[in-house]
Amino acid sequence: MRNGRPPTDSGANIDWFIFGAGAVGILLVCLPLMLFPAAGKEALAAAFAAVTHGLGPVYLLGALGVLLFLLYLAFSRFGKVVLGKGAAPEYSSFSWASMLFCGGIGTSVLYWGTVEWAHYYAELPFGGAPGTPEATRWATAYPIFHWGFIGWALYCLPGVAIAYAYHVRRIPVLRLSTACQAALGRHTEGWAGRCVDLLFMVGVLGAVTTGVGLAIQMIGAGLTNLLDIEPTFLLDLVVIAIITSLFAFSVYVGLEAGIKRLSVINVGLALMLLFIVFAVGPTGHILELSAASLAHTLLNFVPMSIWIDPSNSSSFDENWTVFYWAWWLALGPFMGMFITKISRGRTIKEVVLGTIGYGTLGCTLFFLVLGGAAHHQEVAGQTPVLALVADGQGPQAVVQVLDALSAGGFLMILFVTICIIFSATSYDSAAYVLASSATRSLPTHAHPARWHRVFWAFALGGLPISLVYVGGLVSLQSAVVVTSVPLLLVFALLGTALVKGLVADTPR
Repeated sequence: MRNGRPPTDSGANIDWFIFGAGAVGILLVCLPLMLFPAAGKEALAAAFAAVTHGLGPVYLLGALGVLLFLLYLAFSRFGKVVLGKGAAPEYSSFSWASMLFCGGIGTSVLYWGTVEWAHYYAELPFGGAPGTPEATRWATAYPIFHWGFIGWALYCLPGVAIAYAYHVRRIPVLRLSTACQAALGRHTEGWAGRCVDLLFMVGVLGAVTTGVGLAIQMIGAGLTNLLDIEPTFLLDLVVIAIITSLFAFSVYVGLEAGIKRLSVINVGLALMLLFIVFAVGPTGHILELSAASLAHTLLNFVPMSIWIDPSNSSSFDENWTVFYWAWWLALGPFMGMFITKISRGRTIKEVVLGTIGYGTLGCTLFFLVLGGAAHHQEVAGQTPVLALVADGQGPQAVVQVLDALSAGGFLMILFVTICIIFSATSYDSAAYVLASSATRSLPTHAHPARWHRVFWAFALGGLPISLVYVGGLVSLQSAVVVTSVPLLLVFALLGTALVKGLVADTPR
């Protein structure tokens, strides 16, 4: 230790057990998938079916419970607790919301925001018939629901729990296990705590890879359209190399100069994209469909939250709602650490309402504008969105929707740029958090060693290659659902520890 500061830039401050286990874990996942792609795809699909059928009700009811719990915290006496007593917020509300949104969403919102409704037409909930007005209402309402209040609540709970341990209880370690200290007690520094941290790393690897694997396909589709070239696996490798280099540089220069700057730029570009699509696209259709979709979502929020098909006539809830809650759940601890690092000086109420509110608003805009434009093109016969999605060409459908607009060429360049930056902001946030988790001591104003952050940036590039090579949306969905299962227990520990800490520390 020099000048009273922990040696954050030396190997002495690295938790080599966590570091080594995480690195070996990547190899153990990547190599079998690359060597045995067919068997790997079958194994992932079987695991997905087992989890969603066996634990579906746990995911649905647990996720709704998390939202209700956070709303209670925000409007109770605990909502006034400042995460870092005497500290002012380090980032403006716009910068904070930008980093939150870009770190937690990534390129996925561009894909799902455009064509998620098309995935639902063939498999509607509540026994709806495809091709009817009712089908349109459900198909356009469910995406808003899946990317709304409950999903962002699954990000927020770990954020509040970890931030409370880090900023209020002043535990100088940014790990998931430390947020569980009030529940784990003396076992936090033992094998129980190590297991929690390893489960966190597994969840991050699975969930972040899912988003970036999808981004690679979309960026590749955009480049093939712009450059008039054939899509190949080599092109995917080039895209991964570009994204990895960008986010490695971003995470190297740090939060302020890298992640914050990229996030603010990308939110500005994304708003420009939405404005252009809204202005040159079917403005009237977008407005009408938006009003109907929002109304249907709000009126059916409770049934959508708890619906489990008792007759097993449809697997919609298992294939989609359970998948989404598993995805948010797996990413939750990662986002919790990131929220912790950018939220010092804010109250619990500000973090809860800001995370759920800003996140839901941002996602909803994408679904209303991009989804509305795609729906209009399907109805008008301009772009066969339903046929492309049914044929497994979802990324190509997104590109064709944008290309069909009058500003298609400019929109395509803007789209590819946003995809790349979104991927970088998601991945550099993940690399930063993984490095933090494998660092022994990390006081409030300290950061993980630069070489450590860059290592995880490049190490994370291997998993998307594996899943893209295996191929298919089902493989991406399966990976995230399987890695989220152990985190069900971790979320219970987080909630328990947070309540214990708040009750013990906050006078009536």
